[in-house]
Amino acid sequence: MAYEWKHRRRVEFSETDMAGVVHFSNFFRYMESAEHAFFRSLGHSVTLSDIDDALGLPRVHAHCDYKRPLRFEDEVEIHLLVESVKHKSLTYQFRFYRLQGGKGMEEVAQGRITIVCVRKASDGGLSASSLPEVIREKIQTAPAERLIS
Repeated sequence: MAYEWKHRRRVEFSETDMAGVVHFSNFFRYMESAEHAFFRSLGHSVTLSDIDDALGLPRVHAHCDYKRPLRFEDEVEIHLLVESVKHKSLTYQFRFYRLQGGKGMEEVAQGRITIVCVRKASDGGLSASSLPEVIREKIQTAPAERLIS
């Protein structure tokens, strides 16, 4: 069962602001990209369309704390950890590290996202639904010592 995923990427010029620093909003895109890769590693799409077209996983909580800036062409490694697996929701923690060319890593940010499984009704309404068993059986909570307190 999986509780961790690591995802690497390089900062693109279009992701930076006038100061040459990654715009804060891009950290949320990075978290989402890591989550999508995590789901693919489990053999599923984050859209759940391979399981049930009526299910979805909207975000109900998202935040990010910034420690140091990332800049154009920095290589960043995003660590996703599963903080909790509940009947209808998942919470992830994220740590962002700037890779320093073989000289280690420097933590630049931390984030958290909670998603809830919903079922889409024919009238467009949404209602909370159980996470598919096929997903819950592949994911577990990370060990407490690995999580951000």
